[in-house]
Amino acid sequence: MTQASRSGTGRAELREQILAVAAQRFAVVGFRGTSLQDIAAEVGCAKASLLYHFDSKDAILAALMKPAVDSLADLDRRLADLDDEAAHRTAIDGFIELCLRFRRQIAVLYAEIPQLLHQPAFCDLEQMIGRLHCALAGDRDDPAEMFAALVVLAGASAASAEHLDLTDDELRPMLTQVIARTLGDPPRAWD
Repeated sequence: MTQASRSGTGRAELREQILAVAAQRFAVVGFRGTSLQDIAAEVGCAKASLLYHFDSKDAILAALMKPAVDSLADLDRRLADLDDEAAHRTAIDGFIELCLRFRRQIAVLYAEIPQLLHQPAFCDLEQMIGRLHCALAGDRDDPAEMFAALVVLAGASAASAEHLDLTDDELRPMLTQVIARTLGDPPRAWD
């Protein structure tokens, strides 16, 4: 082990490299299809070094998802005190930002939801997604609105994860237009 990798900065850099490689592998090969040894080999470190930072593959998944889940929790808190129309507009804007900011995590999330929901760090994830679903729907009594909001949640986030080649500035107007059409909102009404 080099002097740099023993230093705090070296450890932090190695931790970030592990997370970056794991995110890429989980998105492409899947959580179950990736081993700790695969991640360590691609990072260029020993498995023991990886285990110094993360005691399991589940811990890596939790660390990868934490910023996205924390941002979803922040959106959930913002929605809580809003009336239906304001919650609807805020949910759309917030969901678009989540899709843009966390495309890789979304790709992993959709493949690994059952595994993720069993982790204590994400026990509230299902409820937060449910509340976002209701806010996107606006009219929770209308099954068609609930269905359209579910299509937005699943489709827009999955499509965002598939188009990592697009910049946020390219993807944002496409997401905005598709979400408005799907939810039956006037285009750009919330701008």
